[in-house]
Amino acid sequence: MRPPLPRPSSPFLVLPLLVPLPSPPPPLVRQGTPIDPELLEFAKKQNRGKGGGRGLIFSQDRGRYIKPMLPRGKVTRLAVDATMRAAAPYQKPRRGRAPDDNTRKVFIENSDVRIKRMARKAGSLIIFVCDASGSMALNRMNAAKGAAMSLLTEAYQSRDKICIIPFQGDFAEVLLPPTRSIAMARRRLETMPCGGGSPLAHALNVAVRTGLNAQKSGDVGKVVVVCISDGRANVPLAYAMEGALPAEEREKPDRKELKEEVLKTASSLRGLQGFNLVMLDTENKFVSTGMAKEIADAAGGKYHYIPKASESAIASVASGALADIKAQ
Repeated sequence: MRPPLPRPSSPFLVLPLLVPLPSPPPPLVRQGTPIDPELLEFAKKQNRGKGGGRGLIFSQDRGRYIKPMLPRGKVTRLAVDATMRAAAPYQKPRRGRAPDDNTRKVFIENSDVRIKRMARKAGSLIIFVCDASGSMALNRMNAAKGAAMSLLTEAYQSRDKICIIPFQGDFAEVLLPPTRSIAMARRRLETMPCGGGSPLAHALNVAVRTGLNAQKSGDVGKVVVVCISDGRANVPLAYAMEGALPAEEREKPDRKELKEEVLKTASSLRGLQGFNLVMLDTENKFVSTGMAKEIADAAGGKYHYIPKASESAIASVASGALADIKAQ
């Protein structure tokens, strides 16, 4: 017969000593990103605030009435049907509490009030970021202008807007702000700046700011940044800021630092909701550095090699990219 097992001296269960696990490392923070952190924070808030359907913008001011909701703050669009349904079960006790001289037939209280949730189709914004530096600048600008005018003819039905941002010299500027007006585009694009340096990092920053402002207006959902360039930058972002050193006091920028600056700027586009980058490489393959492909990969965008960037080729790529994004 097997002897009985010894009983523990204590009635409590003895557990093995637990060794505390090491605390997880702190989250990595991207350093040196040229894009303004306030813009990235705004984009994160947009990610948390939007959970709607494909290609729709929800609001309380205009659009199609899709469902009622409880009000938050001032009531702007009263949902009469939902308010009446919420108040209907309580009409008998409310009539009983009413004074004898009351002539009201329906009693509505604040807890019954419902407002309308509206939805409307979201338009898209195509931003042409065009390299206006170098000997081929005029050809690229004319091609971008022709593609913009071609897409504007189709923008009325699709609610899409067009924007053109050329970059040359020390900085980039918005030559054509987001618009659906063909007349405005023709007027703004009569004179196009060309020649000088290539501030590509600043151009991407300006495109991000323009796209975020368009999204904040409530009329734009998707933003497609079509960058027409060979990817080479020779003007750092610091030269485009206010208070930059004059040209005679500047040092020659380091190519490696310029490349890292552009790639960091492009990689920041990944975290922006509704942003997509389409890189149109216009560089000759015989002297290609592959920088345009690296920019597209860093931004999670698409790359197209178009050595002869014609009006029809740019318009076809831009409209195709926009159709693919809307189909997602």
